[in-house]
Amino acid sequence: MVKGPLHLLQMLEERKRKGLFRSLKNYQHLIDFSSNDYLGFAKKELLQSGISNKGFQSGSTGSRLISGHTAIVEDLENKIAEFHSAEAALVFNSGYDANLGLLSSITSKHDLVLYDELIHASIHDGIRLSLAKSYKIKHNDIEHLKRMLERNTDVAGNIYIVVESVYSMDGDCAPLLELTKVCDNKKIFLIVDEAHAIGVFGKNGRGLCNELGIESSVFARVYTFGKAMGCHGAAVVGSQLLKDYLINYARSFIYTTALPPHSIATIAAAYDLLVSTNTISKLKENIEWFNDLAREKDGFIESKSAIHCRVYGDNNKVNEIENKFEAAGLFVKGIKSPTVKAGSERIRICLHAFNTKEEIKRLIDLL
Repeated sequence: MVKGPLHLLQMLEERKRKGLFRSLKNYQHLIDFSSNDYLGFAKKELLQSGISNKGFQSGSTGSRLISGHTAIVEDLENKIAEFHSAEAALVFNSGYDANLGLLSSITSKHDLVLYDELIHASIHDGIRLSLAKSYKIKHNDIEHLKRMLERNTDVAGNIYIVVESVYSMDGDCAPLLELTKVCDNKKIFLIVDEAHAIGVFGKNGRGLCNELGIESSVFARVYTFGKAMGCHGAAVVGSQLLKDYLINYARSFIYTTALPPHSIATIAAAYDLLVSTNTISKLKENIEWFNDLAREKDGFIESKSAIHCRVYGDNNKVNEIENKFEAAGLFVKGIKSPTVKAGSERIRICLHAFNTKEEIKRLIDLL
């Protein structure tokens, strides 16, 4: 049996030596304070039973441009566009694919991308694949962004500002209202990843852009379905021009087999459930309850979202706390460097509509 190149083994040994080795583990038997299933939709019988009886075929048979485009995905994209008050929506196989395809295709070598330093890895990878010049901006620092814009007034092409409405590793929100004012220019376009805001903020979980009334001021919004929506896939939402462009140039859309009809139907059912459910209110009650209790503890990053982090600044300490929670029957993940910057290692807690107040109190008492 071929074992592989020696440097693979050496790099893994190096990770083990530094205490950074990653491995897969099943935590399904524990009380969930870590998954992104904020509304419990992934567990909802209503979502599953509404789909399983309809006999959808298991595969899409090809890419959207060959044989994978169907009436059901066309209907879903119209539904998503209407729900998010946009001209058009384009479904991708995942949030990673959506960000990769969007950022890598829309930019040219004459453009500039300014991105928050805490944006998701998929956005980083999309920018890396683009031809544009790019600079990171200090987290949520509008003044730094303005200084960078002043230093780059000679950009020949367009400027794209890329943020997440809710940051996945901190749980805090981007200053979207201020950002839309900065982007009040024909050459500056705002892109917002709403992965952790859909299902949590806005009317019926439409996201933070909806809650702030800025949907029409954002060039492109990315909504992912693997978190509060409880299923899989993502959509880029914006103008018909943007949709047409991505169909023609986004390689992560063009060169992949489309999502199967069963997955498309599940996304549609999740959107219906967002409108009919009362679990968003339950989630917000739990977030308020958690914040009331957490005020007695120091080290928490301020958050109104479902994600809450307490910084310990040490990988070993984070490991110790994670193990303590597991022994108590609670699933809480430590986020270690290099996933976050060294010195900012933390315990990351995800709240859900299905968590009880007693479970949340038990969690806080263990911190």
